[in-house]
Amino acid sequence: MNKKKNHPNINFSAKIKSKYILKQIFDNLNKNKILEIIRYNKDLRKELDIKNEDYKRESWKIEIELILTEDARGKFINIRKGHESYFKIFFNNNSQERKEQKVYKKDKVGRIKIVIDHQNNCFYGLFKDCKCIKKIKFIKFNRNDINNMSLMFLECSSLEEIDLSHFNTEKVTKMSQMFCGCSSLKKLNLSKFKTNKLKDMNSMFQRCSSLEELNLSNFNTSNIENMDNLFDRCSSLKKLDLSNFKTEKVGSMSYMFSDCSSLKELNLSNFNTENVIYMNSMFSGCSLLKELNLSGFNTNNVTNMSFMFSKCLSLVELDLSNFKTNNIKSMFDMFDNCSSLKKLNISNFIVKDENISHMIVNCPLLKEIICSDELKMKINRIF
Repeated sequence: MNKKKNHPNINFSAKIKSKYILKQIFDNLNKNKILEIIRYNKDLRKELDIKNEDYKRESWKIEIELILTEDARGKFINIRKGHESYFKIFFNNNSQERKEQKVYKKDKVGRIKIVIDHQNNCFYGLFKDCKCIKKIKFIKFNRNDINNMSLMFLECSSLEEIDLSHFNTEKVTKMSQMFCGCSSLKKLNLSKFKTNKLKDMNSMFQRCSSLEELNLSNFNTSNIENMDNLFDRCSSLKKLDLSNFKTEKVGSMSYMFSDCSSLKELNLSNFNTENVIYMNSMFSGCSLLKELNLSGFNTNNVTNMSFMFSKCLSLVELDLSNFKTNNIKSMFDMFDNCSSLKKLNISNFIVKDENISHMIVNCPLLKEIICSDELKMKINRIF
């Protein structure tokens, strides 16, 4: 006969009144499993004499290790502000309106270990403006209820390394400006990120100027509505694979790849842009891009294309024959300073008179423009 295996899902509905026996059982279970079992069982907590606050604090607990820069001075303070559903961590912050909760002191190697045991499910601005942090490691992160990580590492300009391997992002809806201004980050491993519910990626990697590579192949972007400034001024990125990106809900892509000055190739063939309204400065400053295939772009709803290809210094040929510009209100400097551009296909462009004079500027090699006769006449008046 097969022996029945012991199962950790113990049925506590039985009338076990002995506190000693219950504690014996718990001693043989995994700590996290205990928390899971007693999560919704008030009677059990009462029987074990476990205080609600103690239980909650343990289940909410997040442990983080920080390594600070050598010149870091002052106090590292964990702050909760009023009744808002988030907390912040500040360094060298003397604002009187913020109440000091706990002060952390660094050890001899500049390391600080902090414990967050609040129930707050919002990490908005958690390390905002902490320019003294060199490394961050999340040691313990059992929470799965965090819904906002916007501005989490904003302007952490000395940050060189983040260990996010224990991160749980499955319920996060906002990551706008999450790593914005992390100008010392060279690598970023986001392979554990779950983004099924994510809606806002606005400026998420903006000004990560040292970031040389970025793998977003695991990202689910099917619910994203805003991609403004997503990779703006990521000036060290040489390639970017966005073949898995789903963009059917995105309404704005302004400055999305602006000043990605090291980017040599960009495949956007799977992009669905049918709901995009803003494309201004989308590729401006992509000075090393030699070709760009936008044949799949749907521009029916786009109203702004100003500076869209400005300073794309290496583009030799650009086919925009599929572009429809019926709703465009601004094309100001759309092709400004495309100094290598020789051929431009804008055969379906409808351009208002007020946009003509500043649409094509400083393109000395541009000799072939494929467009309607009406548009050609307007362009010839200018050139």
